[in-house]
Amino acid sequence: MKLYHVSEESNIEIFNPRTPTRDDLDKSIGLVWAINEKCLPNFLTPRDCPRVTYHIGKNTSKEDIDKYISSKSIPHVVVIENSWFDSMKNTKLYLYEFDDDEFELQDEIAGYYVSKTPQIPIIVHELDDLYNELFKRNVELRIVDNLWDICDEIKKTSFDWSMCRMGFSKERN
Repeated sequence: MKLYHVSEESNIEIFNPRTPTRDDLDKSIGLVWAINEKCLPNFLTPRDCPRVTYHIGKNTSKEDIDKYISSKSIPHVVVIENSWFDSMKNTKLYLYEFDDDEFELQDEIAGYYVSKTPQIPIIVHELDDLYNELFKRNVELRIVDNLWDICDEIKKTSFDWSMCRMGFSKERN
């Protein structure tokens, strides 16, 4: 299995465990975070870009697929606000790949894996065309004026979903 960390920083040589900021996690144990290949598209945007992401999971209904997926060949959707269009065009990301030996699953739906030990990447990939990176992974990209309507809708579906950096999104309409 391939595990990754996505960053706008090009020169990270070692990933040291950090104390989680989420209230639902033990703050006494530092962690190195990684994402699996299936959920990687959720992070192929500028770091602070707010986004609604969803993909077909084992419990996704045909009705939800028919309503929210535009093509039968697309399993994954990333939705961003139009104000991030240029930033997506002009941001370069670095994809740090890890050996998965010391990682354990933290959240299956989100694709999160964690390690309690420092990690040295085995390879770094430079991504300079984020739109193309999404497209070559068979991800549908939607660009909308405001994320809140789709955010509220997707939370009620049977998709596996993630809402990232919503604090940076436009205000609700």
